[in-house]
Amino acid sequence: MNIRQGISLLASLLLATVAVAQESRPAADLIVRHARIWTVDPARPEAEAVAVLNGRIVAVGSDRAVAAWRGSHTQVVDAQGKRLVPGFNDAHVHFLDGGASLASVQLNDATSVDEFVRRIGAYAASSVKGEWILEGNWDETKWSPAVLPTRQQLDAVTPDNPVTVWRYDGHMVVANSRALALAGVTADTKDPPGGVIVRDAAGQPTGALKDAATDLMYRVIPAPSHALRRRGIERALKEAAAHGVTSVQDMVVNYATIGVYAELLREGKLTVRIYAVPPISAVEDEARLGIGRAFGSPELRIGAFKTFADGSLGSRTAYFFEPFDDQAGNRGILSADMQPESKIRDWMMRADATDLQLCTHAIGDAGISAILDIYHDVDAAHGHRDRRWRIEHAQHMAAKDFDRFRDLNVIASVQPYHAIDDGRWAEARIGHDRASRTYAFRTFLEHGVRLAFGTDWPVAPLNPFLTLYAATTRATLDGKHPDGWFPEQKLSIQEAIAAHTMGSAYAEFQDTVKGSIEPGKLADFVLLSEDVLSIPASSLRDVRALRTWVGGVQVYAAAP
Repeated sequence: MNIRQGISLLASLLLATVAVAQESRPAADLIVRHARIWTVDPARPEAEAVAVLNGRIVAVGSDRAVAAWRGSHTQVVDAQGKRLVPGFNDAHVHFLDGGASLASVQLNDATSVDEFVRRIGAYAASSVKGEWILEGNWDETKWSPAVLPTRQQLDAVTPDNPVTVWRYDGHMVVANSRALALAGVTADTKDPPGGVIVRDAAGQPTGALKDAATDLMYRVIPAPSHALRRRGIERALKEAAAHGVTSVQDMVVNYATIGVYAELLREGKLTVRIYAVPPISAVEDEARLGIGRAFGSPELRIGAFKTFADGSLGSRTAYFFEPFDDQAGNRGILSADMQPESKIRDWMMRADATDLQLCTHAIGDAGISAILDIYHDVDAAHGHRDRRWRIEHAQHMAAKDFDRFRDLNVIASVQPYHAIDDGRWAEARIGHDRASRTYAFRTFLEHGVRLAFGTDWPVAPLNPFLTLYAATTRATLDGKHPDGWFPEQKLSIQEAIAAHTMGSAYAEFQDTVKGSIEPGKLADFVLLSEDVLSIPASSLRDVRALRTWVGGVQVYAAAP
C-alpha cells in the first residue's frame, strides 16, 4: 500500500467512525440555527446555532456543526439572523405583588395629586363595597407640588372601601380614614421602631405611613386567598415570559406563596425558575431542616433569607451618616430588624451557621456600612468560605466601603432603572458628592465587586431591556441628563447583559448551571427583535422579546 492509498484508507475509516457516532448520538429536541448568539461565555462569546436535549444545551457552534444533532423529530427554528442571548435572571423581584399590580389601580404615571385621586375614585366605583383597594405604586415626585397625598383626599372618593396604596418604592403607604380606623391608628398611636406615622400640625395621622409603620395596616388587611395568590402569580409568569425573563429571585416571599409555586411546578405550569427568599424572621424554619443555601430543583429553590437595614431614599428613610440636604436633622431610620442591632446580628449568625444565604436591603451609606460590619463579624466568627452574601440595592456608598464589598465577596444586587428614576431628584436630597457614589456600577466593577441585576418589580418595570438601557445610558426619565447622570458610571452592553444573566446566576449559586449559553447548561434563552450589541444604547428601551425558551420549551412567542 502506497502513502496515497494509506491516507485514503485512513480518511474512509474516520468518516465511518463519524457516521457511526452520529447514528448513535441521540437527536436534539430543539435546534435554533442561523442566529447571532451572544453566549456570555468568554471562551466562545459568539455562535450561530444551539442544540437542546432533555432541557439542556448539548451543542453550541456553527450552523454546520450543530446540524449534526438534527434528527427526524428535532424541532428546528430559523432565527433569521436575529440576536439570541441567555434568558434574563431578575435578581430582585416581588413576584406576587408584581402580578397583583397588573390588575390593581394604576397610579405610577399619574402626573398630579388630582389625577391620583381621580384614578382611585374610578377604581373604587367598580369595586365591591367593603373590598380593600391596594397596590398602586404612586410617585409624588411626578406631581407639582411634590406633596404627599392625605387620607382626606382619599376619603372623598372612597366612602365604601378601605384603601392602603403603596408608594412605588415599597417603603410608604397612604391609607384612607376607613383603613386607619380598622388598624386602630390614631393620634395616640406611637411610631413603631423603624417606622414613622406622618402627622399633620395638630398631631393627627395624615394617612401616610413609612417603613415599619406600614405593618400597622398589614396586620388587618386580609391575606390573599390561595386562588387570588395563584391568579397573581400566573399573571406574573406571563409577564416574565413576554420579556424574556426565565429566572427570578423572589424577595420577602412567604410560605403560602411558595406553596403556590410548588403546586404550579407539580402541574408543569411553572414557566419561570424561582429562587424564593423568605424574611429572615423565619430563619429557624430552614435552619432546623439543615437544608443550606440554594436547596431544591432547578425550577424551585429556597435557602436564602431577606432582611432590612433601612428604608428608601424616596421616603427619606434610607440611613445616612449625614442628614438629608433638604431635611435638616433627618438621617433616615434603621429598620425594625436593626432595632436593636443585636436582633439582626443573632439572625445572621444563626443563618450562616447552617449555611443559609443572606440578602440584606441596605440603601443609605450608613445602613450599608452597618451591614458590612455585621458580615465581617459573622465571617470572623465562623471562618471564611464562599457565602455569596448580598446587599440588595447598595445605592449610596461610602467611599471606604467599595473595598470591603470585594474583601468580603459581597455581591452588589442592584436595579439600574432606579438610577434613571431617582436621578431626577436625588441630588436635591443628598447633594452632588454623595450622589456621585450612587448606583456606582462602574466603581463596583473597578473594585472587583460582582454585580447582579434586577428590577425590584413592581417598584420598577420587569422589562430587562429597560434595565439594559438604564445601565448603559444613565439617561434620567425626565430627559434632563441625555448623556447620562454621572456618565462615568455607565456600563457597556456586554457588561450589562452579563450582570443580568451570569451575575444574577452567581448571586443564587447557579452560575454553573445557567446564565450563559454553554453545553451542559439549562436551555434558557431569548430571541430579540433587535441586535442589542450593535444598536445605539438609546434604542435599547425599544427592544422586545420575540421568543422565550425555558429548558428548551417555548413559553412565549410574540404575535406576528
